Amino acid sequence: METISMIGATIVTLALISYSVGVIAEQKQKRIIKTVLIFITLGIVLDVTATICMIVGSSNTPFTLHGFLGYSALVAMLIDVILIWKFYNKNGSGADVPRSLHLYTLIAYLWWVIAYITGSALVMIK
Repeated sequence: METISMIGATIVTLALISYSVGVIAEQKQKRIIKTVLIFITLGIVLDVTATICMIVGSSNTPFTLHGFLGYSALVAMLIDVILIWKFYNKNGSGADVPRSLHLYTLIAYLWWVIAYITGSALVMIK
């Protein structure tokens, strides 16, 4: 495995940890608190960085089945981060998250975890 790909794999694992902390906090609190904002924002930055590293370090075309799964999961999380920030800026940290945003956050996160697991499985198979 290329060094840049290994760096990307490490960074994407940090993104998993960051997303997990943020999403679990949101799911438990049902509010957008500073912890949620910090960790989901950090997660998206780490995820984009990891994706770039893995594209640069891969000898494959970026347009693979796993690539599309990963890109769609990244987009889903990016949309979630934008929606969460919009909600926070409009309502502050005391307001309850609408059920639709609460559910979208969970679905986007689970989709992202599936992409993470399939990527890890592909690396283990090689």
